[in-house]
Amino acid sequence: MAAMNRLAGWGRPMAKVHTAIVAAVLVAAACSGAGDTAEAPESGLGDGSLGTVEVPAGEAIQIRSLNTITGDVAYLGIPNQRGVELAVADFGPVNGFDVDLGTRYDDLCSSDGAQAAAQTIVADEDVVGVIGPSCSTAAVAASPLITAAGMVLFAPSNTSPTLTSDLAGNPGLNHSVGYYRTSNNGLYVGETMARFAYEGLGLTSAAAVHDGDPYSRSIAQAFADSFERLGGTVTGFSAINKEDTDMVPVLTEVATGSPEALFFPIFQPAGDFLTDQAPGVPGLEETVLLTDAALLNDGFMSLPQSAGVYISGPDLRFGATSNQSTGKTPETLLSAYEATYGEPPSAPYWAHAYDATTLLLEAIATASSVSDGTLIIDRAGVRQYLNDISGYGGIIGTINCDSFGDCGSQKTTVIHHLDPADIPASLANVVFEFAPQPAS
Repeated sequence: MAAMNRLAGWGRPMAKVHTAIVAAVLVAAACSGAGDTAEAPESGLGDGSLGTVEVPAGEAIQIRSLNTITGDVAYLGIPNQRGVELAVADFGPVNGFDVDLGTRYDDLCSSDGAQAAAQTIVADEDVVGVIGPSCSTAAVAASPLITAAGMVLFAPSNTSPTLTSDLAGNPGLNHSVGYYRTSNNGLYVGETMARFAYEGLGLTSAAAVHDGDPYSRSIAQAFADSFERLGGTVTGFSAINKEDTDMVPVLTEVATGSPEALFFPIFQPAGDFLTDQAPGVPGLEETVLLTDAALLNDGFMSLPQSAGVYISGPDLRFGATSNQSTGKTPETLLSAYEATYGEPPSAPYWAHAYDATTLLLEAIATASSVSDGTLIIDRAGVRQYLNDISGYGGIIGTINCDSFGDCGSQKTTVIHHLDPADIPASLANVVFEFAPQPAS
């Protein structure tokens, strides 16, 4: 049964959030299936330390989507939001209660947009968790607000390492307890492209350009650090403004180092201008252009100047996977996406959003119980479930959450984009892959 889609606060009483410890919290079965049973779980997770949410009989569990759905980066957030919607519909009721997405919030891929949306979301104490935001810079602003309210924030497409960890056991500058993501840690993204340039292409010099935000700068820095560690020379590390259209001054500066490769993890439209103008700058005519998932989308890849660019991103060759909560496979989910929305996804994280949503719903199912017809959800229990995720079967593969919220597959691929008129062929043209070795 699909969730009801009423706007937040319309036609329902406010659920009560209790701060006292609930003495008898029951632990649910580890798997709710598609959530179609009305029986309360026999036992539950949590200690009440973050409060509980009560959902009266006949009302719906409240979660929210916070993604970039307008503006230049809407190509990234719209598929994410749609993945959330499909997951809620496929999962169905949780312990007999429908799930309501309410208002679809827009983070605008900006700090200000995310902060404003997060403030509205946390004002509704019924909300248990949020899927999003789309962009790392938005997550930096939204995560402290949402997690401080006892909610969880589960992101499908953030990659900045500052949001989780340095992969050496230290929290990132912007890490918040209660933040999770199915996208990979950007340190692996930078290492993948550095390895590709140095080992795959045999290049020994490279420059990097970023736009100053937490995502772009951290990925560019990860590339530079990895490239130097491998033995290469970083000839420049420069910044543009997101609003720039004339990239020639920065590119001229970059050209003074005569780099064999230029890595630029930046969004559209700045990425469009840089790709178009770089070959015309003396000294960069033969420089290999490298970018990442920010430009792994139909809008950029359909541009003539995108031909020849190498693009890193999450491994989209999902193979024989399926979401263990709904049974959807990559093929059946993609078919449903196209049938529902009349087009294929424009960016790569739609399946990551789907898996993040089913994980949140499983967590709610396991951390809740029914008492006298009212569903009681323990906020701390939701986090406890997610903290302990190991071996969950998702569309994107096996999902394991570490202690800083990195849950997704860390395998990254590089495609060589050859033909703007045949994007599917380019997406299948994987020329390099990297997967970190699991800790022994």
